[in-house]
Amino acid sequence: MAKFGKKYQDAAKLLENKMYDAGEAIDLVKKTATAKFDETIELHVRLGVDPKYADQQVRGAVVLPHGTGKSKRVLVFAKGDKVAEAEAAGADFVGSDEFVTKIQGGWCDFDVAVATPDMMGTVGRLGKILGPRGLMPNPKLGTVTMDLTRAVNEIKAGKVEYRTDKAGNVHVPIGKASFEAEKLAANYQTIIDTLNKAKPAAAKGQYMRSVTVSATMGPGIAVNPLKASGKAE
Repeated sequence: MAKFGKKYQDAAKLLENKMYDAGEAIDLVKKTATAKFDETIELHVRLGVDPKYADQQVRGAVVLPHGTGKSKRVLVFAKGDKVAEAEAAGADFVGSDEFVTKIQGGWCDFDVAVATPDMMGTVGRLGKILGPRGLMPNPKLGTVTMDLTRAVNEIKAGKVEYRTDKAGNVHVPIGKASFEAEKLAANYQTIIDTLNKAKPAAAKGQYMRSVTVSATMGPGIAVNPLKASGKAE
């Protein structure tokens, strides 16, 4: 059985054995973030879907209104005039074959990869490396595009990806413990609204089975899933 430290146990004592409204949960999660670093606040949602069926997979990306509090390093695969566009937009790394070779050699010092459509034949050689890490550019996520300015700007502004794991869970960061509660609430609501809109037609029964918020080192705080579509106030 896992043993938790004193700080975790003290944080857990703040919680009652109940499901909270979103606003209460966000106020509490800030109080449970007592580590010496600025903890990430995460939202965990268990959906009533069976991801082994393609028509029940939930995946996409959304820009959080207040970002995540983390600056993401962006790699853009591009050539010609698109190189200058990506650099002007603020991409951290821009290139083509040289980065393919670098990644094949073990380098993965970036958080998001973007590619123009004409580069996907080249980038495809990295599928076995980038795929398992969730770093493969994907048109559904807006990371395969000719509009590099928009793609890089959105990522830098706080664009996050969401996808169901094998058990139907979605895990998304919604900010840092240092964020004001109102900003965390707005980011939380953006994810909840996005997931509700992404509900597969094939999903049966209750869609949001459980909703939890937690700090990196803190306990999970249960939010009433039946009120998950209500605003965090």
